[in-house]
Amino acid sequence: MSSKHFAPFQWLNPFVLSASLGIIFLSTAQQALAHHPLGGETPTNFFEGFLSGLGHPVIGLDHLAFVVAIGLIAAGQINGAVIPAGFVLAALVGTGIHLLNVDLPAVEIAIALSVVTFGVMLAIPHKPNWIVLACLGAIAGLFHGYAYGEAIIGAGMLPLVAYLLGFSLIQYGIAMLARAVGYLIIHKTPQIMRLCGLAIGAIGIVFMTNLLFG
Repeated sequence: MSSKHFAPFQWLNPFVLSASLGIIFLSTAQQALAHHPLGGETPTNFFEGFLSGLGHPVIGLDHLAFVVAIGLIAAGQINGAVIPAGFVLAALVGTGIHLLNVDLPAVEIAIALSVVTFGVMLAIPHKPNWIVLACLGAIAGLFHGYAYGEAIIGAGMLPLVAYLLGFSLIQYGIAMLARAVGYLIIHKTPQIMRLCGLAIGAIGIVFMTNLLFG
């Protein structure tokens, strides 16, 4: 029998594997997601603010998955470094919006949707150009940053500045590391990029399902 008859399974097997990984990651990280890096306490000094900023995007699996995705998708793009930079700057704006008590609608759903969207774009062979990706990343950054703002409400100016510095550095650092890894994937084993996209998309789907159906 010709191998082309098995073509559907070439997508099914990676998808099942990726969905399983997403469920496993969510279940193992669920306890961490329920806690702030400082145990829910508002930072009171520069060190606490910086530590909180470093930790918040990492312990949130949905945030971390997106940061990795935007770094991977920036690999091979013209002006690729602009894509995660736009996300980080927009996240700062999103945090400011939260601190100004301006509401953004359906924040958690938008965050999960951003993870799914960038996961899908990683999985497909033809991606949008860097301008489109930068715009989409910036939109996502507003919602991710808005969520980050919850952890710093009520803090003084010094811990607030440290918090913003912390989450900006950690996100851009992780994204640029992912971009470097993405270069290797593209030139060595490009099919792995599709698996990464499916895994990230599966994480977003699990979060979305959990939000919509509890």
